[in-house]
Amino acid sequence: MEQNQDRAGAARTQVPAWFERKFDFTFPVEQYPNLCVRLRGTPPRLEEMLRGISREVLLGKPGDKWSVQEHAGHLLDLESLWMARVDDFLTDGDTLTVADLSNRKTHEANHNSRELIEILAQFRTARLRLVDYVGKFQPALFARSKLHPRLKQPMRLVDHLYFVAEHDDHHLARIWEMIELESQSTANAKIETPI
Repeated sequence: MEQNQDRAGAARTQVPAWFERKFDFTFPVEQYPNLCVRLRGTPPRLEEMLRGISREVLLGKPGDKWSVQEHAGHLLDLESLWMARVDDFLTDGDTLTVADLSNRKTHEANHNSRELIEILAQFRTARLRLVDYVGKFQPALFARSKLHPRLKQPMRLVDHLYFVAEHDDHHLARIWEMIELESQSTANAKIETPI
């Protein structure tokens, strides 16, 4: 796995690239309640992770990549895609809604100019809407399958929920890593500063 490099050449990320992920959807469809609980838990995990983090760390753009706050905003931005794909399982089509792989919505959203509390509240509302929506489905619906347009493989509704949860965790891991790197950098700067 190739890692992103900073100006000093040190490894900047251990989180694997999302588009390199492969998925094996062989777990039982009966796992859907567990996945709903996992999805419901993402907003509070994100809120806890970002509690007390300085604006400097939230808005910093290492290597001109997304900031911590932009990663949080990206989770919000994709809720409409996740909901559209859930709706796809209720229609006759063969393929799930195509994602914008350039992430234009996140790039244009200017999340760094917003208040974090607003992003978090909107994400929590959107995610609870999604989980409450699928919570009303009959169990048999979670086995319904459609083609994922990028992965080019069949995906059941339960697999879609797993995919969303894995995407959440990918961004949570990246946020955690960015916060940890900043903490280490700050600690090193204090050690190097003469008293």
